Formats: sequence, structure tokens, C-alpha cells
Amino acid sequence: MSRVGTQCASVGLHGNYAKPKHSNDMKLHSISALLLTVGTLSHAAVTISHSALTETEKAPSIVSASATIHAPTGSLDLNDGRTALVITDPQNDFLSEDGVAWGVVGESVKRNHTVEHIDQLFATSKQAGIPVFVSPHYYYPTDHGWHFEGTLEKLMHSIGMFDRQDALSLDGFEGSGADWLAQYKKYINDGATVVTSPHKVYGPETNDLVLQLRKRGIDRIILGGMSSNLCTESHMRELMEQGFEVIVVADATAGAITPDLGDGYEASMVNFRFIANAVMTTQEVLASIQASK
Repeated sequence: MSRVGTQCASVGLHGNYAKPKHSNDMKLHSISALLLTVGTLSHAAVTISHSALTETEKAPSIVSASATIHAPTGSLDLNDGRTALVITDPQNDFLSEDGVAWGVVGESVKRNHTVEHIDQLFATSKQAGIPVFVSPHYYYPTDHGWHFEGTLEKLMHSIGMFDRQDALSLDGFEGSGADWLAQYKKYINDGATVVTSPHKVYGPETNDLVLQLRKRGIDRIILGGMSSNLCTESHMRELMEQGFEVIVVADATAGAITPDLGDGYEASMVNFRFIANAVMTTQEVLASIQASK
């Protein structure tokens, strides 16, 4: 088993949020079984699809691993009154080393310096007067009564990811996996940041983000947050469909890496390059904001 896989299986997915030990053990067993099942099915599908093509029929790759599509530094006026920063899921379960998902996202978060880059985007946007929106991910007890779930929905529910005790109460919220990463609280809790209703699967179709943006005359989005191939990519896709201009900040996000399912971050980068209006680094975005003052 790879280093990431070993980390997943040992400590990474259960976190340290005062969950009963026996509950963690049961969850870990369920997660391992689920990932192995999905991985086996995925591998079988890939094997079948590859065997159906001869070597001459296989199309060459048209997207290199290092390719980026971005506007030249300083060429965008990002302080024009129509641009906002949108961050998805800046929460402990993704970004804290104690989070329940750290075992699968931690390597990507560290490699991209995601925590630091999101912090820089928050700080610089606040200083420049750019509106900031946060689209969070919460699950309430009633959400665990769903009759069917996708692969990662099932995983998140089984490990208690983003769980809150009640939709109208913050009891147990402080310091929980659903809470904001501590260093971001000064930005999010300042009374100016718009925290939308929670999205329930991955995209903003299930919350009020688009309404909040439209009501403020926003039509260009600087997008970062977690996790890259799930909530961040889903937000990018829906915002594009809704007619927004979307700039994805490539190193202000990260994705899960598992031995069976692959590298979520690399998967998302292909789609960001194909779909978004621009894919930029944090430093490029910060330079554009500074040049727009």
C-alpha cells in the first residue's frame, strides 16, 4: 500500500473531534470497505475501456500536466465593483490536520500550500474592498435519512463529515469539523463576509450563492476552496452555466488522493483548464488585485 493509502487506513479519515473510539473503528472499517469496492469497480471499468482500443486507436493526450491557461499578471481589473471572491468549504474537516478527510487531502493541501493561499486571498480581498462569499458544507441529523447517496456522499455521511447538531443551533459547532479553520475566522466572522446557506452535495444549485451574487451586481468570480474536483469544480461549472466569468485559483484548492480512486486535484485541473475563463495562481491573482487599486 502507498504512503497515502497507509495514512488513510491508519489515522487520516477519522480525525480527533471527540468521536467515540468504537465509532471511529466502525467508520474506518466501513470507509476501507467502501473505497476498496469503488476502486475495484473503477479499475474494472478502466481495464475494459482500454482493452476496447488498439494502440493505434488510442487518442494522444491534448492537455499536458503542466499546461496552464491564465491572463497575464496585472491585466485584469479585479477591483471593479463586479468581482467577488468565493471560497468553498474552508472548514476543519478539509483543512485541519485533525479533520476527518486529512488522510486523503493532506498531501495535496500541503503540496499546494492551500491553507496559506486561501488566507492570502481572504486578506488581500478584504484590504482591496472586494466582496467575499463563503459557500459552506453542512449536514444536519435529518440529512442522514437520505435513501440513496453517491460514492463520496456515502463516505462523508459515514465519517460524520461537516456534521452539525441542528440547523438552528451552534451547539457543538465551535472547533468541530464543520467549523471554519481558526485562522480564517477573522475574515469570515467580520460581519461583512456573506456566508451562504449550505450546499448539500457539491454545487451551489442547492444554496443561495447565485442569488446573493446577483443581488450585489457580481458577475466575475475569483474561485478557491475545497475540494478541487468536488465542491470547487461543481461551483465552477454551475457559475459558468449561470453566466458568470470564473477565475479558478489553481493553488488555492486541493483534492483527495487515494490508491484506488486516483488524484482528485489533477482530475480537476484538466476540467478547470477546459472550462473556466482563466486558471491563475494565487500570486497572479494578488498581483492583479494590487494593480487594480
